[in-house]
Amino acid sequence: MNLIKDEMEINMIRVNQFTDASHQQKRNSSDALHHARMTYKPIALAIATLCFGTIMTSASAGERESLEQLRSTTVNLVNLLVEEGVLSKGKADDLLKQAAQEAEKAKQKDTIAAEATQNEDAVDKAVNEKIVRVQYVPEIVKKEMKEEIKKEVMAKLNYKAGERLGLPEWIDRFTFEGDIRLRYQNDRFGDDNPSLVDFNNANGSDNIFNTTEDRSRARVRARLATKVKVNDWINGEMRIVTGNLNDPVSPNQTQETRSAKYTIGLDRAYLSADVTPWLNVVGGRFPNPFFSTDLVWDGSLHFDGIAAKLKPKFNNSWSGFATIGAFPLEDVEGSDLNKAKSKWMYGSQAGIKWTSVNRSSAKLGVALYEFDNIEGISNGANTQLPYNATIPAFRQKGNSVFDINLGVPGSTTERLGLLSKFRNLNITGEVDIAAFDPVHITLTGDYVRNIGYDKQEILKRIGSASINDFGFDEKQVDAYHVKLAVGMPTTTKLHDWQSFVAYKRLEADAVVDSYTDSDFLLGGTNAKGWILGGSYGIGKNTWLTARWFSADEIKPRAALKPLSVDVLMLEMTSNF
Repeated sequence: MNLIKDEMEINMIRVNQFTDASHQQKRNSSDALHHARMTYKPIALAIATLCFGTIMTSASAGERESLEQLRSTTVNLVNLLVEEGVLSKGKADDLLKQAAQEAEKAKQKDTIAAEATQNEDAVDKAVNEKIVRVQYVPEIVKKEMKEEIKKEVMAKLNYKAGERLGLPEWIDRFTFEGDIRLRYQNDRFGDDNPSLVDFNNANGSDNIFNTTEDRSRARVRARLATKVKVNDWINGEMRIVTGNLNDPVSPNQTQETRSAKYTIGLDRAYLSADVTPWLNVVGGRFPNPFFSTDLVWDGSLHFDGIAAKLKPKFNNSWSGFATIGAFPLEDVEGSDLNKAKSKWMYGSQAGIKWTSVNRSSAKLGVALYEFDNIEGISNGANTQLPYNATIPAFRQKGNSVFDINLGVPGSTTERLGLLSKFRNLNITGEVDIAAFDPVHITLTGDYVRNIGYDKQEILKRIGSASINDFGFDEKQVDAYHVKLAVGMPTTTKLHDWQSFVAYKRLEADAVVDSYTDSDFLLGGTNAKGWILGGSYGIGKNTWLTARWFSADEIKPRAALKPLSVDVLMLEMTSNF
């Protein structure tokens, strides 16, 4: 712009010089005047064009006053050129009109640019007022916010996707979950173990196939569950699993190509109703509803029947729990020839739980498990064998038994029924110290006593059989289990870990050997020993586990050497 001004000043000097020359010539001669007009007319037009071009150029607000002065001077110049006959009046008016139009256009552009600038400033101001500036957000808060936002967004997207695709509403009520566990198992038998024949003869066993030869196996367990939300207060689940269909306590499938296909069965099928926030009722085949360890119930055992669970909360620290249920164990169709009755278990438990501010907790439960009609009854001399169905459909080993056909004339078939009735009083406690969270220190204790053992009642029921054949002079009815675990409660994330040590003593008739832990002494009762192990997370939902079971018979029968079995299990489990 300064350059334009300098050029304008030079032009003005030239114009002044031209004007002075014109006046001088006018005084001397009119012919000379006419000659000057014709000679300088192109120069004057160039000067006028330059001036008007300068006026039409847009300028900032600070330069506008100087341009107005320049415009006034230029207009005077044009008028002077008209007076001198250099420009005609029509051309001069057209030139001034064009300059005015261009100046108006430039002014409108300036106005629009100024308004846009004001709008941008207003937007920036509004945005700055809405911004909340946080200098530092802890990493744990970031993760929690991320997970909450993710859940909310995914829930909305799932609903919207179903709406867009026109999928039926019931699809959203189904969810799926499962896991696969790979296991290497090594069973090592003691050098002084009794032979297979001697052990079976002394214990009345017919399902033990090895007592002396070490064995290694590759095993797999696969489970797939479908959960359904029926409505706001009723839920259900169906789950399929590998394993022997006649074994209620082991879902493991031994790997061997000759088996062609794995056996698959339905181990869960139930409906669960939340009647109130503190009362739940479940029916069908469902997970163990009791607070317990594997001292009484194997971890893979599922319950058939119905159960009601109450969970009253007294305050932020104290809450209670209670469970009652009826569970069919074996259905028996009675008749004139079949005097046996269906076998049931009725369970009840009550307990209390305390939780501290730092999530440490203590829990205590007392349970009574009443087993009906599972004990054997002698057929006596009745050749129609009316009580054959009193023998158990599935056994592991350890319980005292007797031959219910011992008094039947001409009978050569040995049928072994349980010697004792079972009524288990079970006390279970757990203390979880979370002061070092996420590392927890957990101490678990479990004690059970079979208060249903009655020697006089046994003698009346077994007839001519002897207690000492497959039992003991003194009752063996107590069991306990103590476990200390250090680490994370679960190992479902990378670098999660847990280690534990446990001691277990389980006398022969303390619990029903059909339902107790299937790994300790390879299943059953009349066992004592140690369990060592640990788990480590190698990724999300995947972990490794190692366990060592070292167990021995508590009291061998028939003066045999005690059975000794050590079991090593190395596992990798993945949930999905």
